[in-house]
Amino acid sequence: MDMKDPGRTAQLELAIGARMRTRRRQLGLSQSDLAERLGVSFQQVQKYERGANRVAASTLLTAAQSLGTSVAWLVGEEASGREDDEDVFRALSRPGALEILQAFNAIGDARTRQALLALAREMAADRGA
Repeated sequence: MDMKDPGRTAQLELAIGARMRTRRRQLGLSQSDLAERLGVSFQQVQKYERGANRVAASTLLTAAQSLGTSVAWLVGEEASGREDDEDVFRALSRPGALEILQAFNAIGDARTRQALLALAREMAADRGA
């Protein structure tokens, strides 16, 4: 990666932040919980997760350990083989997205899940109109 390219660097910071947020939320940690583990303020964690601030290498290592993952996963080097992983992580990092997915997965009835999906698609289509 050309680190002199600010656009690519910003994309990397966004990707790292999205992965940090997604993993933190999967573990049920608050930003304050993660901040305490990292030795920073919760506002700093917010900035990391938004990609507004760069994560120092030592902080990245501590974050990976605190989140039970690897630095390689946080920076996107440990991929699942899917090229669209970053889009998925960005989508899941939006407020409420992980909760909606968890609620959807908790619905046992397939017809109810399909009805919810149809409603969501209709709402998204209305937004474009």
